[in-house]
Amino acid sequence: MTTRRLGKNGPEISAIGYGAMSFSDFYGATSEAESHAILDHCRDVGLTHLDTSNIYGMGRSEEVIGSYFAAHPDAKQEFVIATKASIARDESGNRIFRNDRKHLEEELDKSLQRMGVDHVGLFYVHRRDPNVPIEEVTESLAAIVKTGKALGFGYSEIAPSSLRRAAKVAHVSAVQSEYSLSTRSPELGLVQACAELGTALVAFSPVGRSLLTDTPLSFEAVQSLDFLRGNPRFMRPNYEANVRAAAGFCALAAEMGVSAAGLANAWLLAQGDNVIPIPGTRSVSHLSDCLQGRDLVLTGEDLARIEMVLPLGWAHGDRYSDAQWIGPERYC
Repeated sequence: MTTRRLGKNGPEISAIGYGAMSFSDFYGATSEAESHAILDHCRDVGLTHLDTSNIYGMGRSEEVIGSYFAAHPDAKQEFVIATKASIARDESGNRIFRNDRKHLEEELDKSLQRMGVDHVGLFYVHRRDPNVPIEEVTESLAAIVKTGKALGFGYSEIAPSSLRRAAKVAHVSAVQSEYSLSTRSPELGLVQACAELGTALVAFSPVGRSLLTDTPLSFEAVQSLDFLRGNPRFMRPNYEANVRAAAGFCALAAEMGVSAAGLANAWLLAQGDNVIPIPGTRSVSHLSDCLQGRDLVLTGEDLARIEMVLPLGWAHGDRYSDAQWIGPERYC
């Protein structure tokens, strides 16, 4: 598999990584055996970057990675792992964001213990606390890196202006953001800032939460998933409109001899050599579909044809509901 660097000073990783939120039941029930099969496949094909978080399944995603490493100790050396922290609950059970060093480092320690490793390749602040200056948070993250528990640090879902402020304090290895043919808001400043600063742009949900695949989730399946059931793009009438709109993209992918998921990931790779998609799935076959894009070099004509079938702004509905927007920084 082709590789990309995780930040200008970071390790070389596979150009496409794996989003391990799917090791929890967020997108449907799964098992440890199924998750381990995904990790076996990652090793077989040279996929070396795993992205997880302390809150994915309330630690379950990390525990699955840890049980795999316990069974396959050599695999620890084959993966560059990213994890995250900062989403927490107050005494009343309300969702809050903690960006203080004490909380971040304590949560990182727990993540390392769950996975059975002594460091991660990347440690993200999952959500910014707007009440804490990002310069102060960056100083804390840089101090954590100096402990050796993480090789680099990043932020998830921040604005380009916040990235530029943080970068004046220390190099930000990566920013994670939803980015795909259905969510192109990062092109309004984040793509450019990351490229300028040597920061990797790690693109989650690269296949539009199934809309950019040959087999999008049925409306009935959506109703069984808490997050998607309340997501504007998967609510009627937006759901049907989005599936119809994406059908032309699926037809184009078939004409090009690749899966829709593969073409969606190839499109992301073509947006800059610092862009790293991290598709997540519970299925080895679907992961294989996504990975069809890893070595597909798109020409200018190919990109123009994709733009024709999925023009900028084609998606119906916002990418998040009002409740889901609590935490990510809006900048456009």
